[in-house]
Amino acid sequence: GPSATIKSHHNVGGLLEDMRLKLIEPLRELFKDEVRALGSLLEIPDDLVWRHPFPGPGIAIRVLGEVSPSQVEIARLADHIYIDEIKKAGLYRQISQAYAALLPVRSVGVMGDQRTYEQVIALRAVESTDFMTADWFAMPVDVLKRISNRIINEVKGVNRVLYDVSSKPPSTIEFE
Repeated sequence: GPSATIKSHHNVGGLLEDMRLKLIEPLRELFKDEVRALGSLLEIPDDLVWRHPFPGPGIAIRVLGEVSPSQVEIARLADHIYIDEIKKAGLYRQISQAYAALLPVRSVGVMGDQRTYEQVIALRAVESTDFMTADWFAMPVDVLKRISNRIINEVKGVNRVLYDVSSKPPSTIEFE
């Protein structure tokens, strides 16, 4: 069915055609919720079992637009602050996946007495059991305020933070 088609899409690509080894993927057919259930059954530490999914291509996939070392660093720092604050608020396990993405737009702002023309970070957090569908997470406003303030004050080059309230479908969990 369509779920299998979507699932298989996420498990292809990136391997060399002429590999001189046999690839063994015992969990290939399992979805994220099934892998987590198995991990818990095997008594794998919770911080590993419940770690949010991370894109195979790496954090550069969360830089929408030209990818450069400085752009990746902005996305990485914003994401670190976001996840740190979610954990401090005790929300990490309630959220199935969360991340910060650097958008390919600039925004006018004011910092101190100066006008700025800086970049925009989009925050995404979703709840899901199977990751085939997902609803946006109703992040408490006080947590969003702390996250936004920290990102704007600590990540050079960012003057605006947005929160994505789109469900899957029609949106996907990642922006790419």
